[in-house]
Amino acid sequence: MSLSRRDFLKFCGGTAAGISISQMFIPEIVEALEKAATTRPAVLWLQGAGCSGCSVSLLNATHPKIADVLLKIIDVRYHPTIMAACGELALSAIDNTTKEGKYIVVLEGGIPIGANGKFCVVGEKKGKEITIANLFAETASKATAVLAIGTCAAFGGIQAANPNPTKTAGAVEFLKMEGIKTPVINIPGCPPHPDWQVGTIAHVLLYGIPELDSKNRPKIFYGRLLHDHCPYRGFFDDDTFCKDFNDKEGCRYGLGCKGPDAFCDAWKRRWNGGANWCVQGATCIACVEPKFWDEYAPFYE
Repeated sequence: MSLSRRDFLKFCGGTAAGISISQMFIPEIVEALEKAATTRPAVLWLQGAGCSGCSVSLLNATHPKIADVLLKIIDVRYHPTIMAACGELALSAIDNTTKEGKYIVVLEGGIPIGANGKFCVVGEKKGKEITIANLFAETASKATAVLAIGTCAAFGGIQAANPNPTKTAGAVEFLKMEGIKTPVINIPGCPPHPDWQVGTIAHVLLYGIPELDSKNRPKIFYGRLLHDHCPYRGFFDDDTFCKDFNDKEGCRYGLGCKGPDAFCDAWKRRWNGGANWCVQGATCIACVEPKFWDEYAPFYE
């Protein structure tokens, strides 16, 4: 079947009647992806300075199941966390893919450039250490596109927080320093919702690079201010604020919520199969924004 981009955006944005928001990939989108995946794009998933939490979040995708994404829709040639190979055998998969061309690089984690990149050594070839800075520059320069998954990859994240002794940078900043002009799509979050990840990949496969905001984020997921759509917004307008997290009613701004600064659709996307979301049990910490940590800590007040 063919699925129009207009219908795709409706489903992803939750505006189609009867569509569940969280884990939103309904059969029509899965079918369209499988049809488009007759020639699966090669993907090199690199991991820099981070915690692998973005990979864990992606593995929680349910519609389509992550096994279908990895085995039927995209062709993951390299992923340090889930691949069986290791050492030079694993790195040979990168060499073979870059020779073929027409591949996508996914970056998870930041790029430390201090000490010539020695803060993040990801492998060794013929007795020589390979840093994530070297590996990312080499693969990104020949890639069709780069997907920076998570706030660390997009903006540097906690690794880039003051005083940033490792001099960690996000993908856009690093590639600019290297003079590499490969297009970058930022999918920030700590970690990003699986829908944001799979949805962006799906759009790239079906229609190309989605419309991006000024921070290179897909507008379909990051185009609206959380505070304007938060279910607690009415309490904010009425100057009714929580005194502590035991309060069932009231805006959480006084407890440190950073929703007025965060652009994402977490309020309707929800997490864990739709069970809950950040502000429901705590506060927004603006983890989708640049300078997350430095500008938004402390998270609770």
